[in-house]
Amino acid sequence: MEQAYHPEWNVMDLFRLDGKWALVTGGARNLGFDMALALAEAGANVVVTSRTAESAEKSAALIAEYTGRRAMGRALDVRDEAAVRALVDGILTETGRIDILINNAGNVTSTPESAPMHKRPLELWQEVIDTNLTGSFLCAKHVTDAYMIPHKTGVIINLGSTAGIIGKDRRVYEGTPMGGATIDYHAAKGGVINMTRDMAAYLAPYNIRVNCISPGGFFRNQPEAFVKAYSETFPMGRMGQDGKEMKGAAVYLASEASSFVTGHNLVVDGGLTIW
Repeated sequence: MEQAYHPEWNVMDLFRLDGKWALVTGGARNLGFDMALALAEAGANVVVTSRTAESAEKSAALIAEYTGRRAMGRALDVRDEAAVRALVDGILTETGRIDILINNAGNVTSTPESAPMHKRPLELWQEVIDTNLTGSFLCAKHVTDAYMIPHKTGVIINLGSTAGIIGKDRRVYEGTPMGGATIDYHAAKGGVINMTRDMAAYLAPYNIRVNCISPGGFFRNQPEAFVKAYSETFPMGRMGQDGKEMKGAAVYLASEASSFVTGHNLVVDGGLTIW
């Protein structure tokens, strides 16, 4: 039997996001900015959020300048459910759609005094859980309720971490002023990864795909002693590179190129978690 050819499924076209609108929380800097920029480079219009409107608007202006796509910046604290709902409603009023949600917003407070598990203040534990885990749930809840479920379409990408897969070798922080890994961050990211699986199961009947990206450590001019020690824990012998190495994963999972992929945790970690 002759193999059928589907020109409409040309592999490069499958990665295109023309006409889509994407919401990227925490999209004003670092990996969030890289992913928002990547979606725009693939043809999407984007809304990026930050805790301050100024930061979000500045990054959105850069994305629009670099790509020629529409880009908007909005202030958002993902822990505030009323603010999340108001943001979603505002985007839908202006654009009429939210096709892609990337739950990237997250943070962790870590100092030499506050990082150790047996000294970790409860308020910092709660802040990290609320921002990284609960915030992702709230954004997914309101985007699906307001748009994706009624229209039976959509893609959600949650941001996990290798911290959600393995424990941390804290020896890499020795001889540095860094606070180091915190148990609440590991707990939150582990929760995001498994929340992704159940969210995917729940939303599959609505034709909504949900996946996760778990990056390893990325180089950002950390102390030399840390970079050297941490890089030696990666099979590839180095940390990740901002501006490049999250972009392909985001576009793949956001696009029709991954149309039969849901509930997956795509690890982008230079091999860190293979040993």
